[in-house]
Parts: sequence; structure tokens; C-alpha cells
Amino acid sequence: MLGFEDCGKLLRLINGGEDKTIEEIVADFKSNFSGVLQFYACAALDLLTSNPKEKTLSPTQRLVALAIIYQGYASQQPSSNPFISKLVDAACDDEAEKYERAFVLQLLGSSSMIDSRELLKQSAADYVKNFDLSSHSFPTREHLQQQYCDKTLSEPFKFYFKDHAVKNVLPDPDVPRGCNSNSPEFDAQPGLTPKIGSGNRDETVAGLISSSSLEGLSPQWIRPSPPRFPVMDGELLWLNPEINHELLWDYGMCADTSRGAAVRDLIGKALKAPLIPVQQEQVLVELANDPKLVYHCGLTPTKLPDLVENNPMIAVEVLIKLVNSPEITEYFTVLVNMEMSLHSMEVVNRLTTTIELPTEFLHTYISNCISACQAIKFMTYSLKYKHSASSFPGLEKQRDCFAFLNHWNR
Repeated sequence: MLGFEDCGKLLRLINGGEDKTIEEIVADFKSNFSGVLQFYACAALDLLTSNPKEKTLSPTQRLVALAIIYQGYASQQPSSNPFISKLVDAACDDEAEKYERAFVLQLLGSSSMIDSRELLKQSAADYVKNFDLSSHSFPTREHLQQQYCDKTLSEPFKFYFKDHAVKNVLPDPDVPRGCNSNSPEFDAQPGLTPKIGSGNRDETVAGLISSSSLEGLSPQWIRPSPPRFPVMDGELLWLNPEINHELLWDYGMCADTSRGAAVRDLIGKALKAPLIPVQQEQVLVELANDPKLVYHCGLTPTKLPDLVENNPMIAVEVLIKLVNSPEITEYFTVLVNMEMSLHSMEVVNRLTTTIELPTEFLHTYISNCISACQAIKFMTYSLKYKHSASSFPGLEKQRDCFAFLNHWNR
């Protein structure tokens, strides 16, 4: 198919019939269109000149278009021109202008007529202006079809579907290729084996099949691929993931998975029930010898409340080891939001004497302590909570605790 620029070039060529000779226009056409583009251009001109009644083109434009259609294949025999039927119809169209029919007839005879060469050396406008009807005769359609179209049908045509098909007529294996089977030498002789009909037919069939092409049938014309429709909203897309052929190294291969196994088992027990002193001592010794075991013990922020309630000493030691971890903020958030108890207050109290806790964490925790003491009705538990809260060190913490005690005494 012709693009936008090619259509513009073709339009400029057929518009040159007023001042350029037909020979110059044809030369420009062959220089701008070559190969398959030449066929596309001639097909477009064939469409524009199909009906003379429509007046799509002016008279000079029609003459230039017909000249291009013929001269595009002038180097071949007229019967080899794919548009020869179009030219014959144009020469015999009674509804077309007489000068147009005479022009096409002169084009068809340009290979043998001397005056036809002069035809190409004048412009289309001059031809229309100087046309003399009396000097031309118009043959019948049957005569032109017999002269050109019949030759087209008689010429061998390469048909891919037929050439690649398995023949339904099998050659006789006794008759050599190119020999006449009706010749006297193949006649039956008395007492002798006949030369025709006694060959190996299975071998002939096998040879015929082996010589046939099994590569499939290809279309005669190459058709352009259809355009892709735009993807609509909500339409499913077919994803073709790329296959990654690169080798990926498994860094966990042959790694020692037994590291921290004992501590991991003890921490799992510590989340469910208090450990005996021997087990607590083993966990504390293991964490002291290898502080990084805290990252392999299986403890997460969501499991911290169970560890605080069952084994507060181990919880304190684990939080001290995790103080430089990026997850320490999550542990503090869980600790300050968990249900208030003496064990949680004990954990916070020991942390304040060991590491520096965030001020916002302490303020929030002390505020939670005050709220918890106000909600407790039994004096015994209230005094225990008050004693634990007042033991937080630091001047700022003590001021908060004094305010808490004054509020409680009221």
C-alpha cells in the first residue's frame, strides 16, 4: 500500500500533464516508484480511472494515468502487464471520450508503430487539443481481447498451490520421461514381456511422494498483517514473561541452620510458660556469648507480650540486644500498647536503668500506668502498680511519677 508521501508524489505526477511531456512524467514515475511500489501505484491509478463517468480525474490526468499504467510494464510483453485487461476495457469503453480510447490504442501498439513514439514526446494537453477523430479507427473488443487477453491466458502461470500438490496422475515407470507411450517400440510383442505395465509401481509412487514439497502452501500474494485494535479499559492482556536463563546463586545453600537452635527452642517454650532457672540462665548465657543470636531466636514484635508476661528477665535481655535493630520501634510500640501488668512495668523499669528509652515512649507508658491505676479497685494491686511506676529513674520520669502519686493520693 502507498503511504502519504507516495500518494503525494503520484498526484503531482498526474498533475504534470499540462506542461510536461508524457515521456518525462513516465521517467519521473520510474525513478520515484520501483519494485512493489510501482505495482501499488498502478493499482491506485487503475482505481481512479475505473469509471469515466465519475470525473474523478481531469482529461489530462486520465491520459497521464493510463500512460503510466502501460509504460510501467513497457519493458515486458503487453500480455505480461497485470493491467492489460484494464487497458483493453478502456480502449473499448463506448462511454469514454474518443481521444482517450485512441490514446490507449496507440499505447498498446507503441512497440511497433513509429508514430506512437512521438505520442510520448508531447504533453497530454497537446494531445487532447490536436486530436483528429477522422485519422483513427477503433477495433472491436473481441479483436483486442483475442490479440492481448488470450495470450495472457495461454502463457504458463506459476500457481503455487497446484505446483505443491500431489499429482493424481502417476507416470508410467516403464516409459522414460519425454518419450511417447504410443510409439511402436512399446507395442506388445508375442512371446516377450510387455514394456508397458510391468514396472514397479510402488517405487514410482514412493518417488513421487518424496519429490513433493511438504513445506506447506504459501499464498500467491503477500497480504499485510491486520492492524491491532487498541486495548480497552478492563480488557485482559496476554502476558509473555521473559525466560531468564541466568544462573541464580543460592546463598543459603550449605548454610549452618543449627545456629541458635537451642535458644530458639527455649524461646518457644518461654512464650508459653515460665522457664526454670537453669533454662533462663542458659538463654542469658547464649545471648551474652553471641548477641546476634537474638535475630535467629524466632521472636517477633507480635510475640513480645507473651514473653514479657511469662519471662520478663529474658524479655529485657532480648530488647537490650535489639536496641540497634531497625525493628526496635515496633517492639516499643507493642510494649507500650500491651495490657498493663506488673511484669510489663518491671521490664520497662529495668530498661530505663540499662538503655536510653525514647522520651515519647516513657510519657505514653506512664500515662497508661496512671489510667491503669485509676481503673483498679483493689488497694493492694494499686499500691503495687504505684510502687513500680515510682521506681522509674531520671528527673523527668520522677516528675511524672510525682504527679502520678499526687493524683493517686487525692
